[in-house]
Amino acid sequence: MSRIGVFTCWCGENIARTVDVDEVTRQASALPGVVCAVNYKYMCSDPGQSMVRDKIASERLDGVVVASCSPA
Repeated sequence: MSRIGVFTCWCGENIARTVDVDEVTRQASALPGVVCAVNYKYMCSDPGQSMVRDKIASERLDGVVVASCSPA
């Protein structure tokens, strides 16, 4: 079975102003194959990217979904 991680960004308030990020995270965590679903205020930042790398290793993920904007 797949081990998928879902990483959703708040993008400060750009995304969070119109999307219920906590609810997206909750819904994603219930999907088949998803073993971790997390959100972070700035996923494109160095700490956000480190979190993704750390989760890939610690949760032994073989797939990821990153829902965020791209860094400029």
